[in-house]
Amino acid sequence: MNPLLEKFDTAPFSQIKNEHFKPAFLGAMEDARTEIDAITSDSGAPTFENTIEALEFSGQQLDRISSVFFNLNSAETNEEIQKIAQEVSPLLAEFGNDITLNEELFKRIKSVYEQKDDLDLSVEQQTLLDKRYKSFSRNGANLSEEKKKRLREIDAELSKLKLKFGENILAETNKYELPLTDEKDLDGLPDGAKEAAAQLAKLKDKEGWLITLDYPSYIPFMKYAKNRELRKKLSLAFGSKAFKGDELDNQENVLKIANLRHERANLLGYETHAHFVLEERMAETPEKVHSFLSELLEKAKPAAEREFKQLEDFAKESDSINRLEKWDGSYYSEKLKQKLFSLDDEQLKPYFKLENVISGVFKVAEKLFGLQFEEVFDVEKYHEEVKTFRVYASGFTITKRASSLYFMLISTREKESAVALG
Repeated sequence: MNPLLEKFDTAPFSQIKNEHFKPAFLGAMEDARTEIDAITSDSGAPTFENTIEALEFSGQQLDRISSVFFNLNSAETNEEIQKIAQEVSPLLAEFGNDITLNEELFKRIKSVYEQKDDLDLSVEQQTLLDKRYKSFSRNGANLSEEKKKRLREIDAELSKLKLKFGENILAETNKYELPLTDEKDLDGLPDGAKEAAAQLAKLKDKEGWLITLDYPSYIPFMKYAKNRELRKKLSLAFGSKAFKGDELDNQENVLKIANLRHERANLLGYETHAHFVLEERMAETPEKVHSFLSELLEKAKPAAEREFKQLEDFAKESDSINRLEKWDGSYYSEKLKQKLFSLDDEQLKPYFKLENVISGVFKVAEKLFGLQFEEVFDVEKYHEEVKTFRVYASGFTITKRASSLYFMLISTREKESAVALG
């Protein structure tokens, strides 16, 4: 029995094994296709309820499986999960195109859209209808069969390339280590950063201290470490991730992604990928973005030049640094801030510990949206450091379709972020 294909309110992590994922994806996609077939074969005239609403409620199990799997791939990945991701991502891209490029389904959506002014739809229903119609028309529903075929090929290849790009970055980040055995090399680092580096070294059976490219290790070192050569070494390693011409190199992947995105945009009738993406965003066009950036540059550059000169003079006065480099910026900015304002980020840390931040975010959500959060301990988690919360609004637990928040899982682990699983 595959737990991912059973009905569940929250993910049954203790029952899920890696071998469950691919069969679950295949089974859920087949079920979703059956739901789509039921919509297109409906003998009744297309209506909001039997077409738009039915489409919105289709594929729920597939959505849930995808949420669970790609959350794990982002937060708790391993080689086996990454291999599965490479296998299922093209299948999901093909499935998405099977829906978007379904001629009969689009005819029904278009029929409802064309009569929307005569329908008594709520604001939410109108928004959903507009989004559905635009999503289909923007992503190839009106293309010829030959162009639809090419669109499928592009999307399948892009799904693999984007995953490979991210995997290479992660592998490079995990691969790099800067071992230190002389405590002088840690001069300037706060005690907390030193302790973390020592614990990391111990965890990997190494002597002394260990600095990595993970942000909790990298950022404090670049901001506080006095040893300029080590800052340079770490900065160059960080800036050259997946850019060394080896098996983890991303240069070819980036070029292929850019070319395929451009071809896809042209196929859909857009000048560039930027035109395609921005059409649905506030900026609307690349021209507006360039205009905004040019205006910003004109107004901000004089102030930036003054601040850089101030920082440059400070570095020269402090340590006889004649030319500021990339690996100097954070270090001397922090030093200058301490001198001018007697302000040290380390002194602010107690006010921004995880518990305080979570509490603050919840209070904002409560004031803005009337939501209430209750930590619960009867929800399965994929790691012991994850916290789980039940979310309420007006005394009722929020369902997934009313909101994307039903149970909220918040990770305290340094490589993870907040994730909502319904």
